[in-house]
Amino acid sequence: MPDNAFKCTLNEQEMPSRESIKPSNIEKALKLVILIAVIILGGELVMILLVNPCLPLSKVDVLGIPGLDKKMILETAGITDKSSYITVNSQKAERKLKKLLEVESAKVVKQFPDSVRITLEPRKAIAMSFGMIDGKVYPFFFDKQGLVFMIGGEDRKGTPPFSIPIISGVLGEEPFLGMRLPGVFGGLLANLETLRQSSPELLAAISEVQVNRNIFDGYDLTIYPVHSRVRIRLGTELNEDMLRYVMLVVDVCISRGTKIEEIDFRTGTASYTIKEASSG
Repeated sequence: MPDNAFKCTLNEQEMPSRESIKPSNIEKALKLVILIAVIILGGELVMILLVNPCLPLSKVDVLGIPGLDKKMILETAGITDKSSYITVNSQKAERKLKKLLEVESAKVVKQFPDSVRITLEPRKAIAMSFGMIDGKVYPFFFDKQGLVFMIGGEDRKGTPPFSIPIISGVLGEEPFLGMRLPGVFGGLLANLETLRQSSPELLAAISEVQVNRNIFDGYDLTIYPVHSRVRIRLGTELNEDMLRYVMLVVDVCISRGTKIEEIDFRTGTASYTIKEASSG
């Protein structure tokens, strides 16, 4: 066999056909689909990571105090209809919201890429007092820090919080919204807060706490139980052990039929004053 014939036969066996080199239509279509998918995915990522955080917020949730005006809350937080995820400053917004009298604490959480959640903790009334405004008597509600945060008979939910004790003798002649009680009453407020948390049923048994100031800028207390007309004189302490002891003494005196006007515990031992019999 001639050498050139052998070489020709060998080359034909080693070299693939032209048809096998060309990519099939399926491969072309698959590459095109992958390319389109990559372009779409890249566009979505650009929208999510770069564009959406710069667009106006699509959702702002306000939770915690239903009766508080949402528009006012957003204005206080510095959030407008043009605010975006990027422009909202959570810490700054929280500081502004905490300045609202009704708000005890505030949490502003940005939710990527275009929403914000505001959670407000309402300020709780620990006691109430009565004061005059323009010749009319109004209830004043203050919290554990002595801040007068509400004036009037209803809270933001429309329910009068009258299950709290009344404190008399703490407001000045011209009380106003946002005022704070003098620092001398800090201990009394702390005692009331402790009772509210540990023994709310015991606190609910007190109708009124009267503060009796003295000339040395101190004070003592007179408390009035809900179910008795007996006056109870105390020092400055108003704790759970003392109140339980006081209520026990009052119950014993009432069960014995003793007509007591006042019981004085300021010296550590109970001494009482009997009501004088009325003539006629």
